[in-house]
Amino acid sequence: MPTPPPALAAPTTPDPLQAPPLRWGVLGPGSIANAFALAVREGTRSQVVAVGSRDADRASNFARRHGVARSYGSYDALVGDDGVDAVYVATPHSEHREHALLALAAGKPVLVEKAFARNLAETDEVLGAARASGLFAGEAMWSRYLPQYDVLRRTIAEGTLGDVVLVQADHGQRLWPDGPQRLSDPALAGGSLLDLGVYPIAFTDHVLGVLDDLAARGTLSPEGVDVTVGVTARRGETVARMTSTMAAATPCTAFVGGTAARIDLAGRFYQPTTLTLVGPDGTVLDTWEPEHRSHGFRYQVAEVARALEAGRTEPWSVPWAATRRVMTVMDEARRQVGVVYPGE
Repeated sequence: MPTPPPALAAPTTPDPLQAPPLRWGVLGPGSIANAFALAVREGTRSQVVAVGSRDADRASNFARRHGVARSYGSYDALVGDDGVDAVYVATPHSEHREHALLALAAGKPVLVEKAFARNLAETDEVLGAARASGLFAGEAMWSRYLPQYDVLRRTIAEGTLGDVVLVQADHGQRLWPDGPQRLSDPALAGGSLLDLGVYPIAFTDHVLGVLDDLAARGTLSPEGVDVTVGVTARRGETVARMTSTMAAATPCTAFVGGTAARIDLAGRFYQPTTLTLVGPDGTVLDTWEPEHRSHGFRYQVAEVARALEAGRTEPWSVPWAATRRVMTVMDEARRQVGVVYPGE
């Protein structure tokens, strides 16, 4: 009987519409929160029922835009809402620790936007509070919840690529110097690494786990945040290259190269995108297309709902150990490049 040709593994990610409903409170009505609210409404059975901001008008405008029942002019009022099952923290990186702890202290499970915090010490403080209280805490690294990351992981585990020798991912957008002010502000934990570089680093962590021999080089803005960063590292005999920049638009592609085949992720690799299995001679062996290319946040929303129903305190797709590993890499990269945030 002939041997079947190499193929990508089939995804096992459950349908988000089959997850139990959850009532969400949004803490911080910024641009990323808009994408979250759309995904909740369009792709899940959950609802955003409340929003909180220090600016009552911003909260009210967000509520009107997304059909949210209650808006608050303070974060304390949001986390104290008895009708909220879980809190989504969507404030700047510099505020993640404070706001995650606020939600946990109010007895609310929390999903925190990536990067989870400014550094590992803050990350451990939040995870420690979640552990002590028995509450769920998870990182909203939405890419790792997508079906394509399940396909990637399972294909590698099945040995289809042979020995993995090289992992590479890049993320560059033209967001500086004329983009969002927060990216230039050290007080808000600005720079490319925590905003953009976290995607290639999280992708590499998904494939390899713990990294060794990390070397980082980069350029800094006049304000002292990283504009462009390149990180190389190793896991055994596998080399990883991760780059980010907020000064130029790059292909935003990724690949995992093995001795028997490689997997290419089309740009932007961190969004729902095409996976291509390529043989050593360049022959396309298989392709996979996502069922949904919009509202990709639906998968993390659904996984949190399933986790809470099962009594889990961390997500399966981004366990606490993975959040800590990614933050450890970013801490070391910032140390080598020379980026220090106020108060660290």
